[in-house]
Amino acid sequence: MMFDLPNDDTLYDALLARDATYDGRAYVGVSSTGIFCRLTCPARKPKRENCRFYADVASCISAGFRPCKRCHPLDPAAQSDPTIGKLLAALDARPAYRWSEPDVMRMGLDSSTVRRAFKRHFGRTFLEMARSRRLASGFTALSAGSVIDAQLDAGFDSPSAFRAAFAKLMGAAPGTLSRDALLRADHLKTPLGDMIAVCDKRALHLLEFADRKALPTEMQKLRKAAKGSVGIGRFETHDQIASELDAFFAKRCDSFTTSLALHGTAFTREVWKTLQTIPAGETRSYSAIAASMGAPQSIRAVARANGANQIAIVIPCHRVIGADGSLTGYGGGLWRKQQIIDLERHHAKRRLP
Repeated sequence: MMFDLPNDDTLYDALLARDATYDGRAYVGVSSTGIFCRLTCPARKPKRENCRFYADVASCISAGFRPCKRCHPLDPAAQSDPTIGKLLAALDARPAYRWSEPDVMRMGLDSSTVRRAFKRHFGRTFLEMARSRRLASGFTALSAGSVIDAQLDAGFDSPSAFRAAFAKLMGAAPGTLSRDALLRADHLKTPLGDMIAVCDKRALHLLEFADRKALPTEMQKLRKAAKGSVGIGRFETHDQIASELDAFFAKRCDSFTTSLALHGTAFTREVWKTLQTIPAGETRSYSAIAASMGAPQSIRAVARANGANQIAIVIPCHRVIGADGSLTGYGGGLWRKQQIIDLERHHAKRRLP
């Protein structure tokens, strides 16, 4: 029988009391650190506004949180399956390593068995978890003040690595990706991990974190819209958005002037344009956005349009939060969403006289 979580206030009280009643049935994700814990964790307790509660480990991982090293929330799964325990120990020992299926096989493990076991317990494969951990290590390095280390931890290690990864994403051989296509993709380094930018000569069509789950679907839509003319390369548009992102993360400027190509219905485009009117440093609820558009009954449609945004940061879907003030889903991970919101609040303070 599925366990229904009590309200967040009850769970926060349980967290403060280290109440074992919910052990294994509720977990807390801490947006300020990107870590998730058991409610009995011995670590210092986070502020209430930084807590997000989940019913299982898979939900925490899907939301972009990484496991705590003090309360070890992944231990039950590791203890129940020696294969999982062996790989989790290897991942803890080498969190920045680029794990692959041959690595798994060299450990004497069957890759298909590993894939099924991790999917069953965590909702994602071991390789997906390893990549998330590597990206999350970029966040840790950033918090410690090392932007360069963060980029190296999270990014592609060479242009050829990006080309191979992008070819796999597109379902094509690397050699078939044209360098004179109408739409061209390149990767941009940011302190929060690699982003993929797809541009033509005049506008930005897509800007997403490279580990976003919806990226393959988004790329296929773009490929269809461009009649297959999507390749690898760089336009001046890439240089412009790269420069503007650098200024944004360096806390010099929070505005973007790169031209955008919006792919969506008329209503969806209207939602995206409304998002761009929210001042940096501020947030809005779905209902507030719907009301501002003169469509107060269209809250769900607004939420769908927000989730369909494929130009991250520039079209600020991260500024949308729950009606109760909590962070809601974000394709790049809630830890990134919190970091971007905090960065924009810094920009807002900088503008004050």
